[in-house]
Amino acid sequence: MDKNIVYLGFVSFFTDMASAMINPLLPIFVVSVLHEGYDKLGFIVAVSTFVSYALRLVSGYISDRYAIVKPLVVLGYLLSAASKPLIAFTNDYKSIASLRAVERFGKGIRSAPKDLLISVFAKKKEEGKTFGFHKSMDIAGELSGTLIVFGILYYYGQSEDVIRNIFLATLIPGVVGVVIVTFLVKDIEKRRDEKYIFKITKEDRRVVKVLFFYFLFVLFFFSDAFFVMRAKEVGFETFMIPLLVIVSTATQTIISYPVGKLIDRFGVKYVLAAAYFSGVIAQLLLFYGTVFSIWTAYAFLGIFTVVSLNANRAYIARYATNKGSVYGVFYALVALFGALGALVSGYLWEYFGVNSALLFCAFGTLIVFLIYVAFTKEVE
Repeated sequence: MDKNIVYLGFVSFFTDMASAMINPLLPIFVVSVLHEGYDKLGFIVAVSTFVSYALRLVSGYISDRYAIVKPLVVLGYLLSAASKPLIAFTNDYKSIASLRAVERFGKGIRSAPKDLLISVFAKKKEEGKTFGFHKSMDIAGELSGTLIVFGILYYYGQSEDVIRNIFLATLIPGVVGVVIVTFLVKDIEKRRDEKYIFKITKEDRRVVKVLFFYFLFVLFFFSDAFFVMRAKEVGFETFMIPLLVIVSTATQTIISYPVGKLIDRFGVKYVLAAAYFSGVIAQLLLFYGTVFSIWTAYAFLGIFTVVSLNANRAYIARYATNKGSVYGVFYALVALFGALGALVSGYLWEYFGVNSALLFCAFGTLIVFLIYVAFTKEVE
């Protein structure tokens, strides 16, 4: 495997470690510490998801048109590393939403160019395996960060000061990731001359058509933040939340690379169907609302997350012509549909109760899954 892919894997490892030190605690911090409503939590999720909408399109196009790739990746990781620790000093949902927007701004800049780097350095017909390896490093970082949070909460308590200090400590892994990507990862060579004219091809349109099912599924799927608050509502203590996240991340770590090999061997059709089915099961288990069903829901959340992302990213790498631009479209529409879904879910939960929100999500994901199954004859 190319060393640049390995280096990028470690960049994602440390960056996702920092993210995992924030993500399980942030919904609790917003609702239970700052006493903001579920609609405010939905607003934060929507803003942080949506803010990268245009950037992912623009950065993907720039990567294809001008072959400016690594500088965008470095800038994106730098913004994320700088913004995460500042959440420790926030006191209302607006300041949190602003900092999350900056963090997502960084992710929006880097995501499409980073995937372009991976696809360029990947060997032919090993795209699934390569993205499977990279996702494994992502998830291993998440797992490490979550274990760190659990250990700190278990030994030092669950007070507001402890939570804020955890947010501040994300500076360390964030800086490590920035150093690796800046000094060790190689940029791609400029492949476009000044006469190059960007054009969306038939192959690009066909790929986006397949991806559209994922966008719809994300619209109805509960975000990670609402998974956390559902667990709190069922009765989980704050220090137990990281263990739930570990179930999800450990599941992803175990299956990511084997799933990548399955994608290379059989294509994305059946793999994506399995991903969507797992997502439906996760939503239904949340609705059931027992301690055991919540543990199990997190396992199915892990299956859905890793399988769907690996399959879609590998599909783009294999069939798209303008890969950077299509990755940009992919991430942009995931952001758009995810933001809309978070707003609707948060509003339904705050004003009509959790069951209304869960029913909306469960039936929505089930319908998308059934439509996809009927469509699979057109997917390779």
